[in-house]
Amino acid sequence: MDLSLTTILEKLGETLPMLPAVLVILIFGVAGRVARRILIERPGSATNANFRLQLIHLALGLVGVLTFMVVLPVDAALRGQLIGLYGIVLSAAIALASTTFVGNVMAGMMLKAVRNFRTGDYIRVEEYYGRVSDRGLLSTEIQTETRDLLTVPNLFLVTHPVKVIRASGTIITAKVSLGYDVPRQRIEELLLQAAASVELEDPFVQVMELGDFSILYRVAGLHTDTSKLITARSSLRAAVLDALHEGGVEIVSPNFMNQRVLAEDRIFMPPLHDRPGAEVLENEGASPDDLAFDKANEAENIEMVAREYAKTEEEITAAEDKLKQADTDEEKERIKGRKGFLERRLERLKKAREQMIESAQQEEES
Repeated sequence: MDLSLTTILEKLGETLPMLPAVLVILIFGVAGRVARRILIERPGSATNANFRLQLIHLALGLVGVLTFMVVLPVDAALRGQLIGLYGIVLSAAIALASTTFVGNVMAGMMLKAVRNFRTGDYIRVEEYYGRVSDRGLLSTEIQTETRDLLTVPNLFLVTHPVKVIRASGTIITAKVSLGYDVPRQRIEELLLQAAASVELEDPFVQVMELGDFSILYRVAGLHTDTSKLITARSSLRAAVLDALHEGGVEIVSPNFMNQRVLAEDRIFMPPLHDRPGAEVLENEGASPDDLAFDKANEAENIEMVAREYAKTEEEITAAEDKLKQADTDEEKERIKGRKGFLERRLERLKKAREQMIESAQQEEES
């Protein structure tokens, strides 16, 4: 029995020097988990929580490896060699990847500091266009009009001009080429009617080009609902087509030629939809914008709920301060009622955000 106890104590003595190294692994692992819980899983988390979490994980990883080497149960000479080797490897990695990894990290920090766009915004950089669905430490994810996800390195966004569509609205346009035989005033009148039919604000018409055989017109106006840009642009073109046809204007080139024998009064336009027997087909399903930008919409909604949650928390804190300073019972009751309303709203926002995150995760897994 004494021999077994001695053996056990010897084994414990052999493994005891490894305890600090094991503790370092556990501590940094728990720190990473706590950071995720605070930044991601907590209701009302910051809108750039993913970016912050990646930055914290990177810092924890670098410091954790160095700390692990320091507490390893080896002699001082070997420990110094390991730390020196770690420094050389880290320096070489930074030097070799300075134009990629480190460059993207610095670019990500710069984009966060500038704040020229956020999740849910429409952006265009070079030939890439879509809505921002995620922002990370190294790259930014864009959901294109075809519903595909495009990952753009942050360094690319910093080194190229980025066009951001303002949340307050953008000008949408449609172009049409018509012959010189049609009066310009009549064309402008019909195009303005088309713009008004799709509820564009402050519409206007421009003569873009005087070609050899035709004139290029451009109708434009302010569209304030930026979540429906695909639908709005298509609706404007359709409205232009209908307005010109209903106004008796043929959209054909002046040198148009058809070899078929037709009646002299034949007009090359489809029958108007209000004629007997004609039907107008409408799409009752999801709009093209909702279908194309589903992930971007989800990400934007989650951030909006998070911002609203944080704002409600601030209002509750302000109500508690006012309650302490209230003098009359009537004023205290009024503040308590307001505080109760805010707390119920906070709970609803918490549940809504949890449901959104769960739905987004299920969609990602499927």
